[in-house]
Amino acid sequence: MTYDKFNIFCGSLPATTYVMQWGGSHVWKVGGKVFAVGGWDEGEHPHITFKVSPIAYEVLKDQPGLRPAPYLASRGMKWIQHYARPGLRDAELREYLKASHRIVVQGLSKKKQKELGLSFG
Repeated sequence: MTYDKFNIFCGSLPATTYVMQWGGSHVWKVGGKVFAVGGWDEGEHPHITFKVSPIAYEVLKDQPGLRPAPYLASRGMKWIQHYARPGLRDAELREYLKASHRIVVQGLSKKKQKELGLSFG
């Protein structure tokens, strides 16, 4: 997935905002909380970082092309970075980005979710 496709997809999710920060990274938020980051890379493949459930973290952390996200995972947070091939196919990556968005929304107060027009049951 290119950064352009990453940005288009993240922008299609409900109530998202975009900011470029942290040295030129593409940072996507919902309710003011980060759910995805495109950047922090030095290689030829885009680095895409996203929040995951504890189970998904255990499944993904040692797969080729994926790793615990630098900085975030070292602080005990469940974030994965897709950084090289083979990694995830674009369709799989989109599903994890949607799940990351959902995880962050569920962590928002009910009031904030309502303000944003979000509800995942």
